[in-house]
Amino acid sequence: MLYFWAVKKILPVIITLITISVLGIIYLQVEWISGATKLKREQYTQDIYIGMQNIRDTINKRKDNSVGGISFHTPILSFSNYIPTPSVLNNFQLRDIIRHELRMKKINQSFEFCITNEARLPTMFSSGYKMEFLDDTNNQKIFLSTENTIMDTEVLNVYILQPENYFQNHLATLLIASVLFTSIIIAAFLLTLKTMLSQKKLSEIKSDFINNMTHEFKTPIATIQLATDALKNEKVLTDREQILYYSGIIKEENRRMNKQVEKILQSAQLEREEIKLQLRKLDVHTVLQKVAENATLQLQEVNAVLTLTMNATNSVIYADEVHFSNILFNLIDNAIKYSKENPSVHIETNNIGTSLQLRITDNGIGMSSETQNHIFEKFFRAHTGNLHDVKGFGLGLTYVKKIVEAHGGKINVDSELGKGTVFTVTFSNKLGVE
Repeated sequence: MLYFWAVKKILPVIITLITISVLGIIYLQVEWISGATKLKREQYTQDIYIGMQNIRDTINKRKDNSVGGISFHTPILSFSNYIPTPSVLNNFQLRDIIRHELRMKKINQSFEFCITNEARLPTMFSSGYKMEFLDDTNNQKIFLSTENTIMDTEVLNVYILQPENYFQNHLATLLIASVLFTSIIIAAFLLTLKTMLSQKKLSEIKSDFINNMTHEFKTPIATIQLATDALKNEKVLTDREQILYYSGIIKEENRRMNKQVEKILQSAQLEREEIKLQLRKLDVHTVLQKVAENATLQLQEVNAVLTLTMNATNSVIYADEVHFSNILFNLIDNAIKYSKENPSVHIETNNIGTSLQLRITDNGIGMSSETQNHIFEKFFRAHTGNLHDVKGFGLGLTYVKKIVEAHGGKINVDSELGKGTVFTVTFSNKLGVE
């Protein structure tokens, strides 16, 4: 109980601390992305400035080389020493120079260019350049000459198309990385929380199991103790019938404890997959009749009725008789435990194709859909409200499901609160066909 109290107290604290941490990480990431974007804009401006200078230097180098080699595309009309760019480079060459320098600065956006003279008239331009680009904020310009004379002033204008894509791509990369790692952190948090809740639930279930086991053993032990004390009584020692009566009680209670221990051991063996089935041809109808006979005393004790309807024309399967009988005993026991007064259990067999189907129907309290989802889980016990204190460890149906599946069969449950439950067990009987 102290453990559960500690878990109950510490869990909200852990959830709160982790939630605050995740929110803090998200806030810091937002601030970091905002700062990184601002820095990227400053870097972009600087890269454009340096890139334009490099473009100018490359163009001027080409001009110097052209002068040395006396190679011009058009006659030089100027009387100054300045060489017009169109006389040295054509549109394709100039575009390659601009593209190369921009790519060197990681600027991959499309662009248009234009070279204007001292009168701002275009002397060379790309096919997509428009004059309104000259006054646009996305237009980058640089003087190609270092002279201040009016006659030889050339300006290179480079218009960057959709420059925001540069920042959006960068921002998208940051956001994707941020969302990815934040999602991993949140997923780890949720997984940790789920694990903690599962462990808490498992601990509660195991605690219930221990409490139930203590209760199951405490009653027969107390009864055996009382019967043993009674056998020491001098009056009882002289009465043979009394001795047989109390000896019978001891034997019955001892059998009851052995049965409970066997359930626990069977569950442990199933968990370790140590149970080996002894398969042989088995007539299900014959086994059903034996089980019904052996369960007579148990049924009479609670005023229960068991009826059989054997519709299957082929009732032979390959199965382990002991474990197959245990399946039936567990399902009958489960139907009785979760029934009101005067329980009624009906077992019906049918052939479905090459399979044998058993339907175990009761008039019990039924189960909610939530309970049906967990009914075959180890240690799980359905809530019975104020009906009565149902005994058991929550191992019976887990055992049934595993044994059915070990036989290659399937088990399903269909139930409705207040209207009873139907367990449907299906076995392949084609191996048992004569």
